[in-house]
Amino acid sequence: MTRRRRALTILGIGAAAVTGLLALGYVGGLRINLTPSYPLGIWRIVPLDRKVAVGDLVMICPPPTSAFTLARQRGYLRLGLCPGWLSPLIKTVAATQGQRVEIAGAVSVDDLPLANSKMRAADAEGRGLIPFAGGIVPSGHIFLHSDFAGSYDSRYFGPIPAAGVLGVARPILTIHR
Repeated sequence: MTRRRRALTILGIGAAAVTGLLALGYVGGLRINLTPSYPLGIWRIVPLDRKVAVGDLVMICPPPTSAFTLARQRGYLRLGLCPGWLSPLIKTVAATQGQRVEIAGAVSVDDLPLANSKMRAADAEGRGLIPFAGGIVPSGHIFLHSDFAGSYDSRYFGPIPAAGVLGVARPILTIHR
């Protein structure tokens, strides 16, 4: 076997091994977070055996709506395996069905201010952000939030279907900035 052929064989085996490990990790619920809303790194999706609740840190597939199409175009979301080829979001559930959300410079849920929820008129590139109008979270929906000031969350896209919840997000190996 020539030296070149041996090197190509070793590279091929290495690539196959890495691909196999990534596939096993994906099937095992591992995901990589590359957004600043939560720490960068490897996260695990832990299936829920109950209804989603306020305070849960969830991984959720966003619905393929115009708001998320725009978010993908602006680079807020990456390509992924959720409907519409969107990547899942990691967000904290701030309100569930029946709760009242008010938007007035910041967010309040059932008249209680939501910490770190100040609204922004524009994103980091100066592009306008349209806030959610507020109201009662509809049946089967959840209102999502991140403490990261620049997060694209329900402050802007409103409540989304809870059916998209993949599970609770648990950090495995993350980098805190």
